[in-house]
Amino acid sequence: MRNARLALIPLAMLLASCGGGGSAGSQTGGVSVTPPAPPVSLRGQVIGSATVAPVTISPGVSVSTVEPAALKALVDAQTDFGSTVTGTPTCAITVYALKYHTIDSLAADTQAGAAIYVPSGANTACQGGRPVMLYAHGTSVQKSTNMANLSSNEPRLIAAMFAAQGYIVVAPNYVGYAGSTAGYHPYLDAEQQSADMIDALRAARSVFGSINASASARLMVTGYSQGGFVALATQRAMQTKYPSEFAVTAAAPLSGPYALTLFGDSIFNGAPTTGSAAFIPMLINAGQRAGAALYNSTGDIYESKYASGIDTLLPGTQSLGDLVAAGKLPNDVLFASDSLPQAPGYGGFFGPDHLIKTSYRDSYLADLKANPCNGGNTAPLSCAPAQSLRKWLLKNDLRTYAPTVPLFLCGGDADPLVPYANTTATAAYFRAQNTASLQLSVLNVDDTALTGPYLSTRAGFAAAKALVRRAALDQGATPAAADQAVKDAYHAGLVAPFCLREARAFFDSAPSR
Repeated sequence: MRNARLALIPLAMLLASCGGGGSAGSQTGGVSVTPPAPPVSLRGQVIGSATVAPVTISPGVSVSTVEPAALKALVDAQTDFGSTVTGTPTCAITVYALKYHTIDSLAADTQAGAAIYVPSGANTACQGGRPVMLYAHGTSVQKSTNMANLSSNEPRLIAAMFAAQGYIVVAPNYVGYAGSTAGYHPYLDAEQQSADMIDALRAARSVFGSINASASARLMVTGYSQGGFVALATQRAMQTKYPSEFAVTAAAPLSGPYALTLFGDSIFNGAPTTGSAAFIPMLINAGQRAGAALYNSTGDIYESKYASGIDTLLPGTQSLGDLVAAGKLPNDVLFASDSLPQAPGYGGFFGPDHLIKTSYRDSYLADLKANPCNGGNTAPLSCAPAQSLRKWLLKNDLRTYAPTVPLFLCGGDADPLVPYANTTATAAYFRAQNTASLQLSVLNVDDTALTGPYLSTRAGFAAAKALVRRAALDQGATPAAADQAVKDAYHAGLVAPFCLREARAFFDSAPSR
């Protein structure tokens, strides 16, 4: 679930806008021992100091501060659609790497890393008190993921889209990735991931003075894909737990799996999504590490070919394509050929070389039948699943509150990775709460209506899809293969930059609180 250029390769190779070793919070079987909570004073404290992360602007040439012209050349050369989507950079950028204390899945002290992008320059947009944007990145299966590395697509896109336009960007890597000592990642664990984001912001604020980052009172929260989920979880935590500490100006969760019970139930009910063979093990591993007792052994869930070591496989050192090639994961074949039900058009996710045992899927489906959720927009989580994975999904579903800040949701309704139903269901829930404070905007970039809001962005998105398809045809692809190229690029390479650009416009116009 990443962005731009990586998205134009087959999505079986993606997820590299999506760990090995144990830790103090690891478990054996379904029993865990919760350690005492760390001292509250440790959370958000800096480890060491912020250090400059040089940016490579050409082979053998690295700089401490990237000037606007050099950043434009870098983005135009290495990011699909380049500055035509991000806009021409206005500010120079200095990137800093930071380590800080946060908590793991069991609330024990652990460390993590983050990047801070600091704008500078003569333009008034780059000077004085600048708005701060807290950014949550998309899914990655590689623990080397580092938002301070502008050689990677997502950091480069965010730097050009926001920092180069005057935003101070704080972008955590998350526990389990660069700067972290944990041997796993708490994937879609709303409690831990929101705490990680908040602690990164606390740490960043404490070093702003030493890195010439002059922050205004304006605070934005956004993220894409997994990061969309994390962004909404973070805004929820800031509103419900820390209202006196954080005053969010606006939030823009983008293409995230907010409605986790709906998402999981749809997958197990016969409509899996691209990337499921990677993110389902990551999600299950996160729940197990958090004490949800999802299994006694990995063999309870996974076929024997894949069960051994799958709990420490992701994130790791290999890309998803390499893991598939090595036989450590199937190529998105989730269920057995004869496992039912199977939604029309999803046959590719069923086959003999599959990941999840039919007996496990059957137990999930039995609980879905006995204890259905998503019965209506007003209270979709008024249900009591008994199956352990469904209980974990329910715990982390974000449809539990009513946002009081301006909120922008964006996605595309043909998304093969994170179905747009997550956006529509979450928007419907928020609206059904009938709160006078709700300020909600929703964009489907794939809406082809010739009138209505966001018309230029929707037209630009349609043109970008056509460009990807035409490029495939020009390279000799069949029409069917060209359509597949669009599908492969859709989530990360196409939807991401257009949603992010509209998120920036939303932030620019949001009134200060």
